Amino acid sequence: MKTISTALQAHIAGDVTTIATCWKLTLTDSTVLGFTDHDQNIIYSGVTYLAATGFSPTAIASNSDLSVDNLDVEGIIDSVVIKEDDILSGRYDYAEMEVFIVNYSELTQGQMNLKRGFIGEVSFNKNQFTAEVRGLTQRLSGTMGALYSGACRAQLGDANCTINMTPFSKTGTVTAVVSNSVFSDSSRTEASGYFSAGVITFTSGLNSGRSMDVMNFAGTQITLALPAYYTISIGDTYSMKAGCDKTFTTCCTRFNNAVNFRGEPFIPGTDAVLTTSGTRST
Repeated sequence: MKTISTALQAHIAGDVTTIATCWKLTLTDSTVLGFTDHDQNIIYSGVTYLAATGFSPTAIASNSDLSVDNLDVEGIIDSVVIKEDDILSGRYDYAEMEVFIVNYSELTQGQMNLKRGFIGEVSFNKNQFTAEVRGLTQRLSGTMGALYSGACRAQLGDANCTINMTPFSKTGTVTAVVSNSVFSDSSRTEASGYFSAGVITFTSGLNSGRSMDVMNFAGTQITLALPAYYTISIGDTYSMKAGCDKTFTTCCTRFNNAVNFRGEPFIPGTDAVLTTSGTRST
């Protein structure tokens, strides 16, 4: 059941309405963007909802069986507010979206919430984009609990791992570039593989503030799992965290953290279970 003020409810029930739909986007870097289908900007609760950029939603479908709600939002890519580079580089990934309606002629009546969720897949068609909005029940579709495994199930540095990543984070500067996924830092002295499966965050250059997974580290060369969207240039600075291949050996030798290893490396695997003796005792 939706909560709505008596005044707004009476207005919606009237013969003539002045209703506008608003979309509020909260990015993971805490940036807040507002858009509306009204023909003028709306300032509501301290956020300016822009009318310059077109947004239009599909029908909103919600079910009582806890299945994921369905909503797509279509919009126009412009060069001022919504940029294709920002979308492709992941700036809108996991952004929270709130959709609601207001009476633009009397904003003190409050709002009626229509949908709240997170940005999912985004597709493009010329100068338009379509963003999938996944409802809050999407969080319930994940796997709950854990099965035993030979590899560690914790994420390096999380509450289960408990490792303080500060001593395992290094800074540096790009000294040579092969491509947007392969570059080098001649000052690196760590052993090959030290940063493999780690994370690099650029602190200057076109990719400043963006984090990417490191696929491989060998000598002084760094290879990203996916190419950086913006050009990597000599002189770009970065911070890079050591990686973990989730094996018991790495946990012990690199991090001295065997007590928090979240795996069962000594439990016999499938091969041991299925192995039968070549002789039978009588």
